[in-house]
Amino acid sequence: MVKFSKELEGQLIPEWRDAYLSYRELKRHIKKIKLSRLPKHPRQDMNGDYGLSIFDPVRFVAWKICDKFRNSDSKTDVIQIGRSKSMEDGEDQEVYETDLSQLFSQEDEVKLHVRIFFEKLDEEHNKINQFYKERESEVVEKAEILNKQLQILVDYKQVLSHLRLQKNSPSSPNFGSSPPSWSSVSPPRSSNYSESSIELAENLSHDQMYSETEEVIAALDQRNSSTRNYSGTKTKLTKQGKPKMGVKIDIPAETPTRAIAALTSSLWEDLVKISPKKEYCRTGDQLINRKKVQSAEKMIRGAYVELYRVLGLLKAYSSMNMMAFTKILKKFDKVSNQHASANYLQAVKASPFISSDKVVKLMDEVESIFIKHFASNDRKKAMKFLRPQQKKASHMITFFVGLFTGCFVSLFTIYAILAHLSRMFSPPTEIAYMDGVYPVFSVFALLSLHLFMYGCNLFMWKSKRINYNFIFGFSPNTSLKYRDAFLICTTLMTIVVGAMVVHLLLRASGVSPGQVDAIPAILLLFSLALLICPLDIFYRTTRYCFIRVIRNIFFSPFYKVVLVDFFMADQLTSQIPLLRQMESAACYFLEGNFRTHHYETCRNGRLFKDLSYVISFMPYYWRAMQCARRWFDSNDVDHLANMGKYVSAMVAAGARLTYDHKNHDHHSIWFPVVIVTSVVATVYQCYWDFVKDWGLLKQNSKNLWLRDDLILKNKNIYYVSIALNVVLRVAWVESVLKLNVNDVQQRLLDFVLASLEVIRRGHWNFYRLENEHLNNVGNYRAVKEVPLPFHEMDSDG
Repeated sequence: MVKFSKELEGQLIPEWRDAYLSYRELKRHIKKIKLSRLPKHPRQDMNGDYGLSIFDPVRFVAWKICDKFRNSDSKTDVIQIGRSKSMEDGEDQEVYETDLSQLFSQEDEVKLHVRIFFEKLDEEHNKINQFYKERESEVVEKAEILNKQLQILVDYKQVLSHLRLQKNSPSSPNFGSSPPSWSSVSPPRSSNYSESSIELAENLSHDQMYSETEEVIAALDQRNSSTRNYSGTKTKLTKQGKPKMGVKIDIPAETPTRAIAALTSSLWEDLVKISPKKEYCRTGDQLINRKKVQSAEKMIRGAYVELYRVLGLLKAYSSMNMMAFTKILKKFDKVSNQHASANYLQAVKASPFISSDKVVKLMDEVESIFIKHFASNDRKKAMKFLRPQQKKASHMITFFVGLFTGCFVSLFTIYAILAHLSRMFSPPTEIAYMDGVYPVFSVFALLSLHLFMYGCNLFMWKSKRINYNFIFGFSPNTSLKYRDAFLICTTLMTIVVGAMVVHLLLRASGVSPGQVDAIPAILLLFSLALLICPLDIFYRTTRYCFIRVIRNIFFSPFYKVVLVDFFMADQLTSQIPLLRQMESAACYFLEGNFRTHHYETCRNGRLFKDLSYVISFMPYYWRAMQCARRWFDSNDVDHLANMGKYVSAMVAAGARLTYDHKNHDHHSIWFPVVIVTSVVATVYQCYWDFVKDWGLLKQNSKNLWLRDDLILKNKNIYYVSIALNVVLRVAWVESVLKLNVNDVQQRLLDFVLASLEVIRRGHWNFYRLENEHLNNVGNYRAVKEVPLPFHEMDSDG
């Protein structure tokens, strides 16, 4: 059975960590109470009248029984919970205080510890109430603003529906004339536009449709007399008393598609002004068409989903703290032999974080609104958005993991035996194999190793109760579990090793090398086809999430950076050898070298060497651009310092690559340049790993050179991890010195170093997410700020 303290640690929201009940600290106070109640037997020396006796256990049991009878009459409601008002930040705050005057008749050590316990409990109680009321007022305000946004959306859709009906009717009075427009829109009237009303409108005559459209627009114009806009701020009035602010649709250009669409839309509006036959209406100087309204509807729907999620977090926060109060007071009753929990729990249940029903009512309202406006009155469809259910893990996954692992080990053993018997790595055949087949197989091997390390991370995060799904923003019902990751990597490596065995068997049987060497290309094409396969097979949600993240990384400056994007980009910086192998494989097959066996093109070609610089720079460039975008969004200079780390890594990578193209001439000017740039980049990266990403090396920490909060109990693991990270960071020394080995051995050595970098990255992943879970160092908030489409704008009229 899991202890409640661990359960609380696993289910709390990282960002709200300090707002929960300090359960462990209160347990320490209870332990002090327990120790103060133990009998104190004087232990005299051997010259005394008595010393340790075999009757001491009997005396202790007798004391406990007498103490129980002694306090049996005191098991009543012995504490009083008082409420007082205090002014804080200009507002009246209700403060709970516990009166212990009836708890003990005289002052002693036990009462001192009890008083300290209840003072801390009152402090936690008031802290939780204050936090809950602040969060509750925030969500209530957001709900009001969101409801106003929804009403505006309904009015816009109603007007556009009437315009569409008029456009489709050739006898409409408005056909061929300029469409209606309004200058500004104010808070909507209490009307209820539904799909049924639109269907009834289709049966009306054209004159009626036109008059109804004019009535809706006139009503929108008439509502301009209000002094509040839809974001909750007051509008300015002109001298004539008319509102100066209107409403416009603002779709944030957070993606390249939206940025291009916004530019095209502005140009298209100028063109549409000439043509009156398009379906549109105008508010102020802004053109409103159906596409903009659809984008606004999508944004509002996402805002409702986020609001519902935040309400669920508040509800879970309330229930977890109530359970913590119940558990800790039961422990106090057991240790102190009192009935303190009865009165105190009544006061807790009357507290705002328990007694308030605003969150529950809001959740019901959001459900009703979402079902009506975004799910076509289909509750089941709405709940798929609002309450995604987590699927149960299949026990067959464990079976398949073991099965494929066994197959992989067997096939790899067979491959090693066949490679030795066929003398594949002998001088006549090693060049063809290492330049053509090896790059493809090494790509899959490094990818499988990375998946295996990710599976190990998932296992450790789950076992240590690190809420990685919440931190990454993954849906619990579609995110990978550690068994899934192990299944994918073992399946992939089993297929790859099987293809390597088939390749060796065909080469040994005398099949044409041009035909046999096509096997790696077929394997590569099959993997790419499976990655983009639209069928709901082989973890389609995960595959498409991966593609989406890669797209965000590729267009880094144009996307708002979320944690999963920069986390994946960091993984790519450790997979530069894999990208280089993909370059070699693409060159080998696209140039047709698997038929002609002209390997010099993919070794010494000018284009190939130039592309090697691009591929080596790209992952660092993407991370640097992400840091620049985060600095632009938050104006935090730490992101510029982080960008400098990746710039230094780019300089070091370029210097080593140039030195490599110079055939490792130790007497050239590039040798000291490589040493200096690599040392600077390594020191920079190690500092950032330990201090920023892992949060270690704190001088004033209660754990020597670590941080105050640690998940792993054995502190020595952190020191070993620091040393291991430094050792793996300086693996670049081998690429500079270049040991005296042949080509095959050098390729294998490079593969081993690339594997060590993947292992280092998997090792880094655990501590990076641990620090994020404990301290929220990336400032990725539990409550997302979802942009809303309708905003105020100036009106010249």
